[in-house]
Amino acid sequence: MKANPRVAIAGATGAVGVEILKCLEQRNFPLSELKLLASHRSVGKKMIFRGREIAVEELTADSFAGVDVALFSAGGDISRQFAPIAAAAGCVVVDNSSAFRQDDSVPLVVPEINGAAVLNHPRNIIANPNCTTIITLMALYPLHLRFGLRMIIASSYQAVSGSGQHGISELQQQVKAIVEGREPICSTYPRQIAFNVLPQIDKFTDTGYTKEELKMLNEGRKIMGLPDLAVSCTCVRVPVYRSHSISCVAQFEKPVDVESARGCFAGMPGVALMDDPEKGIWPTPLDSTDGDTCYVGRIRKDIAIPNALNLWVVGDQVRKGAALNAVQIAELLVRG
Repeated sequence: MKANPRVAIAGATGAVGVEILKCLEQRNFPLSELKLLASHRSVGKKMIFRGREIAVEELTADSFAGVDVALFSAGGDISRQFAPIAAAAGCVVVDNSSAFRQDDSVPLVVPEINGAAVLNHPRNIIANPNCTTIITLMALYPLHLRFGLRMIIASSYQAVSGSGQHGISELQQQVKAIVEGREPICSTYPRQIAFNVLPQIDKFTDTGYTKEELKMLNEGRKIMGLPDLAVSCTCVRVPVYRSHSISCVAQFEKPVDVESARGCFAGMPGVALMDDPEKGIWPTPLDSTDGDTCYVGRIRKDIAIPNALNLWVVGDQVRKGAALNAVQIAELLVRG
C-alpha cells in the first residue's frame, strides 16, 4: 500500500460515513485524494474535509478506478454488490457490514486485538466486526492475555443510534408525544422505545437467539482465534441516543482476582478503567459518547461461576464500534 493512498468512502452521507470522514481528518490520515460516494439522492451534496468542500458522487461500478482504499458503510446489500467490484479494480475494501464477516478468506479485524490479520487479505476485502462485539472484546482481550478467555455470558444495552437516524428520530418523537399526552407512534421499532427496553435486535433465528446475539459468538471466535469460545448473549435496545453498554460475565482458564484484572488494562490502547465504586465512579454511555475509548468498570469476582469476573463496559458504537475501527484498519494497511 502506498504511503498516501487514494481513498473512497462508500455511504459517505450516512451516520457512519460522516463519522469516518471525521476520523480521517482528526487522525490526519495520510491520503492524496478522497472520493465521497453515495446513492443518486445525495449526488452533488457538499461535505467539508480539511477545510475544503468535496461533492458527493454517485456510487457506481466505475467509482473505484484508481482508488487504493475504500471504506464501505452503506449496508450489506450494497457491500455484496460493490465490494467485489472495488476489490477486482485493485482497491482494498474495509467493509462495515456483516456481508463478509464469516467468510474464511476475509479477515475480521479489531486492530488492538488481531491487527496483523490485515496483512493477509486474498480477496482484497477486510471486514469490520459488529459494534457490540468490538466493544465487548476491547474489555476482554487484556484479560484474555493474562488469564485465557473460556466463556462469555453477556447482555447488551444498545443505543437507538444503532438503528441509524430513524432510531434517534423515533425516540425523540415518542418522548415528545408522551410528554404532550399524545399516543407515541412506532415505525422503526415494533414496540415503544421511549421509557422502555426492547429485548430484540435483528431477526430471531430458529435457535431462539437473534442474528445480533449470534454475532458475538461467531465473530468473537474468529477475532480472538478461539474456535471453542462459549458465548451466550442477549441484546437489548434501550432509550439512549448513543454508545452501547454491555454487562458481561467472563470465565477464564486460570484463577482470577480483581486487582490483577484491573492491572491488565494498564497501558492497553483504546480501553481504560473507570472503576471506583466506593466513590460512585463507573462508566455510562455518556462517558464514551463522541470518544474513542472503551471504559470498563464494576469489575468483581463472579459468585456463581468459578474463575469468572463480572464487568461492565461502554463504548461509542458509531466511533470505535464502526468508523474509528475501519479507519484504524486503513492505517494498518498504509503502514504495511
